[in-house]
Amino acid sequence: MNPPRWLRRGLVPTPTNSRIARAPGGVKPCYSPGAVAADKRGDVARVVMLVALTAVASWGISWGFDPSRAGEPSAIEGLGAAYALLAACALVWAFHTSQLKKWLLPRFGDLSIGFFSALVLFGLAFGFVKLITMHHSPRAAWMAHLYLQIGDPRPLRLHQAWVGVGVAIAAFLEEVVWRGWAKSMLDDLVGLRVGWIAAAVLYALAHLPTLWALGDTSVGPNPMVVIAALGAGLVWSGMTRVFGRLWPAVICHALFDWAVLMMFRLWGPSV
Repeated sequence: MNPPRWLRRGLVPTPTNSRIARAPGGVKPCYSPGAVAADKRGDVARVVMLVALTAVASWGISWGFDPSRAGEPSAIEGLGAAYALLAACALVWAFHTSQLKKWLLPRFGDLSIGFFSALVLFGLAFGFVKLITMHHSPRAAWMAHLYLQIGDPRPLRLHQAWVGVGVAIAAFLEEVVWRGWAKSMLDDLVGLRVGWIAAAVLYALAHLPTLWALGDTSVGPNPMVVIAALGAGLVWSGMTRVFGRLWPAVICHALFDWAVLMMFRLWGPSV
C-alpha cells in the first residue's frame, strides 16, 4: 500500500497544520482547508510541468527526426538543445527539492548493474526486431528509415571517441529528465506503484512524431521508436524505482545506445 501523499512529502501532523480527530480505526489527521488547497495547487503545477516537459521533448524529437535533416549535425543540435534545457530545469528542481544527492550519488555495483541490464535489453530488442522483420517482411523498411535517418556510418567510425562522449551525455540528459524529474513528479501525483509506469508511457508519447517522420508509404506509420521508448522506458524507470538512483539506468541507457548505434546495429552493417 502506498503511503499517503503527506507522508511521502515528509510532512508530519502537528497542532499547527492539522487537528487530531478520534475515529473508530484509531487517530486520523484532519488538515486545514489551506493545506488541502496548497496540495492541489502543487498538483496543478506538476501537471503543467509534465505537459511542458513532454511538449519540449516532443518538439526536439520532431526536429531531430525530420527527414529533411537526415544525417545532418543540425538534427543532433536541435534535439540536444531541447534536452539540455530540460535537464537544466530538472537539476534545479532536484536541488530545490533536496533530491539531487539521491539521484546522482553513485554506489558500488552501478557499473555491473548497468552492463548486465543493457545486455538483457539488447537481447530483447534484437529478438523483437527479428520477429517483426522475419521472412523478408516489408516492415523491415521501418528499421531502414530509422538508420538512414542517422546517416552515413563512416563519419561515426572515424570519430568513435566523440560519438561515445555524445552517447553518454545524451543518456545522462534523458535519464535526468524522464527517470529523475518526470518520474518524481508522477510519483507524487499517482503514487509510487504507478509513477514509474506513467513515466515510461509519457516518454513513449514524446516520441509520437517519429510515427510519421520515419513512416513508409508501403507499410504506413513507423511505430518502432515509440515501441522502443516504451519498452526501454519501462526498464529504466523500473531500475530507478528499484535502486533509488539514476546511475544504473544511465549506464544501461548509454551502453544500449552504443550497441545499437555502433557495435551490433539492428539493420545494415555495423560501424
